[in-house]
Amino acid sequence: MSANAPQSSTTIWNIDPAHTIAEFKVRHMMITNVKGQFTHITGVVTLDANDITKSRVEAFIEASSINTREADRDTHLKSADFLDVEKFPRLTFASTSIRHSAAGELELHGDLTIHGVTRNVVFAVEGPTPQVNDPWGNTRIGFSAHTKINRKDFGLTWNTALEAGGILVGEEVTITLDVEAVKA
Repeated sequence: MSANAPQSSTTIWNIDPAHTIAEFKVRHMMITNVKGQFTHITGVVTLDANDITKSRVEAFIEASSINTREADRDTHLKSADFLDVEKFPRLTFASTSIRHSAAGELELHGDLTIHGVTRNVVFAVEGPTPQVNDPWGNTRIGFSAHTKINRKDFGLTWNTALEAGGILVGEEVTITLDVEAVKA
């Protein structure tokens, strides 16, 4: 390699499943939000330090790792009425572009696949944080991101009408991610 060879500004970061969480909330009976999380997330962030817009993200969530702190509800959410984890074991995200928003945040555009249906979504992203060295010799960074989707856009249409009017499960789902990644 010559002394004048350009230095690569791209680094690979593995999403740390032990320190990453995907949370969601959805209206229940039109009066409150039910929150849940997926506890098994993996993936890779390819970070371009010179131009963040050239970075990429690929993430995988095990659908069966859903946890709403209510076993019967979790069983229903894993069934064919909702996620159908037997047929669709993973939720996936693959970025298509990253842009700077007018508010100074990053917009992460990408293809989100849930229940076998892929739609383009936009996450508002905070981060990456400055790099930190942990006590075990690893280098880490963090990100936070959020978006809203309509669950019906992903084929998640199960619902029931309430006697007093309205529906049991709201259509809008807020997704919040807190990601910690380790330099490969």
